[in-house]
Amino acid sequence: MTKEILHSNIIGEGQPFVILHGFLGMSDNWKTLGRQFSEQGFELHMIDQRNHGRSFWSDAFNYEILAEDLKHYCDAHQLKDIILLGHSMGGKTAMLFATEYPDIVLKLVVADISPRFYPIHHDTILEGLSTLNFDTIKSRGQADTILSNYVSDFGTRQFLLKNLYWIEKGKLALRINLEVLKNEVAEIGEALPSYSRFEKDTLFLRGDRSEYIGVDDERLIINHFPKAKIGNISNSGHWLHAENPKDFFEAVMQFVC
Repeated sequence: MTKEILHSNIIGEGQPFVILHGFLGMSDNWKTLGRQFSEQGFELHMIDQRNHGRSFWSDAFNYEILAEDLKHYCDAHQLKDIILLGHSMGGKTAMLFATEYPDIVLKLVVADISPRFYPIHHDTILEGLSTLNFDTIKSRGQADTILSNYVSDFGTRQFLLKNLYWIEKGKLALRINLEVLKNEVAEIGEALPSYSRFEKDTLFLRGDRSEYIGVDDERLIINHFPKAKIGNISNSGHWLHAENPKDFFEAVMQFVC
């Protein structure tokens, strides 16, 4: 059986630069920054991970499998010496991929996630998304109103509602494989294996208002990534690339160039 290849948006020419979105996100979240990176002489591959965006759905879902998906993608597109950037869940996938396939990765950028274990903390969001009944919901506004009972932050809701699309005229649906992501949500918090190491240049960026990378995480990061630098993006939380895209772009460009 032929293994399916992840969906991606590819723009620009030059050195391959691969971006992996976070949990419940998609490649479209990176469209603006991806265009900016491509204008600096990179071939951008903005990828939808399995069960997200326009990529295939599957009952199997963990970081080992997500890293294998990326390896298959790189093989299919003949990518080598890549710049690899991952945010949150995508950062965990990127970390594992870099430690397992260091010959493919030239430089690694991890956005607002540490190699450590994280307890489940998406329950309310997943519960809210599960209440969306598209037999009765006929507009994004209606979906937003229902979701607001579970997710108070407007920005977070807008991020989640990007997963809505018109499956046919008058009928909305979610691009994410919600049932599998609910069943496998514990996998999102899994730690990088203790033996995993990547010996090349690595940049960890954290939002200065985010708690995903604490002071205690710094030693763990260096244990896994001995050449890592850790930087802060001001005026931003967990979605640092969306909240302060200017500083995020500059920090990444300074590192990759």
